[in-house]
Amino acid sequence: QLRLVESGGGSVQNGGSLKLQCAGFGNRLDYYEVFWFRQAPGREREAVACISKSGGSTNIADSVRGRFTVSRDVADNTVALQMDNLKPEDTANYVCAADLSDVCSYANFDAATAFWGRGTQVTVSS
Repeated sequence: QLRLVESGGGSVQNGGSLKLQCAGFGNRLDYYEVFWFRQAPGREREAVACISKSGGSTNIADSVRGRFTVSRDVADNTVALQMDNLKPEDTANYVCAADLSDVCSYANFDAATAFWGRGTQVTVSS
């Protein structure tokens, strides 16, 4: 059974950077494609990034493209979300999720069968 644990959240000022980590336990994380989602109070969950099993393909949401990148470290069994030029609207709880598909399609992602972490809070002040 795969267990996911996020880390790296915190409070930064407008324009700052943070690097989030999603660590896998109980199984190899490269057996799964990994998504990063975020959810702010009163707003719907938003997918921000996905990385394929091999790490060779990524999918970045339009809202963060050019500022966020996603990468995989097989040796550490982690997936990172590097967030640069952060804006107050990026404030949210960031959660990673993993599933066995390998198309990095938000439309095909099945939240009910995926493995989920608990999230890490990111707060960006203006």
